[in-house]
Amino acid sequence: MKSCGSMLGLPGLRLPPAGFLLLLPFLLLLLPATPAPHRASYKPVIVVHGLFDSSYSFRHLLEYINETHPGTVVTVLDLFDGRESLRPLWEQVQGFREAVAPIMAKAPQGVHLICYSQGGLVCRALLSVMDDHNVDSFISLSSPQMGQYGDTDYLKWLFPTSMRSNLYRICYSPWGQEFSICNYWHDPHHDDLYLNASSFLALINGERDHPNATAWRKNFLRVGRLVLIGGPDDGVITPWQSSFFGFYDANETVLEMEEQLVYLRDSFGLKTLLARGAIVRCPMAGISHTAWHSNRTLYETCIEPWLS
Repeated sequence: MKSCGSMLGLPGLRLPPAGFLLLLPFLLLLLPATPAPHRASYKPVIVVHGLFDSSYSFRHLLEYINETHPGTVVTVLDLFDGRESLRPLWEQVQGFREAVAPIMAKAPQGVHLICYSQGGLVCRALLSVMDDHNVDSFISLSSPQMGQYGDTDYLKWLFPTSMRSNLYRICYSPWGQEFSICNYWHDPHHDDLYLNASSFLALINGERDHPNATAWRKNFLRVGRLVLIGGPDDGVITPWQSSFFGFYDANETVLEMEEQLVYLRDSFGLKTLLARGAIVRCPMAGISHTAWHSNRTLYETCIEPWLS
């Protein structure tokens, strides 16, 4: 009797038994799957908003990150929104700390922080008080890192009868320090009052002695990279160079970061960071304060390169 192979015109070929053919689909399921194409794994991104903001303000930024770094886990923290952002900054730091700690714990490879305006000060305080943070890039987006000294719509709404020249009377009182904006109000004409009354900025800057200064400096220096973003057309941060740790002297002449005492004394680690090449400065003109987190060119130039 001829084999099936001979009958098909294939001499010498013996086809497998019919039972084997029935089992073939199941046997194929046991074979190892073809590896999926490798996709780069990006570090999680945590976003902290500014004064009177909410997570909704960052929908464009979220869209940009998803486009350029697909698969990135992005968390826009929805805490202290709207008027709640006027709460004292140390209270906000505690709330944000409780929110970011579990995100960091689940990301052993590290996280990135993008912190806008007042949120940049909250984040810098977080880096100071958290001895186990694993922040790779801290991106400070138009944040008054050396303080604020200017009349803005925010101030006129909050303190309608005060101008910047006399706002120190309110901000440097115990009552005034209950408002977030007074926590970083920095009047260059009343430096002694600022140093004695500031319950937030003077402490995280290391401008006033306190028992945690050494530990906070050590914690801050755990950061992999500090990215500073701001520009001359901001219209809110005053002086705008505060976004780069520049600020007024007593004559309202702006001194750049390298001329500030906090840098020269390396009081919280700026000089050390710069020496190791871990500070990136990205100034950009033509962007108003409320457009920093929605400007695509700014994102591609100053933010996207550091989201590893």
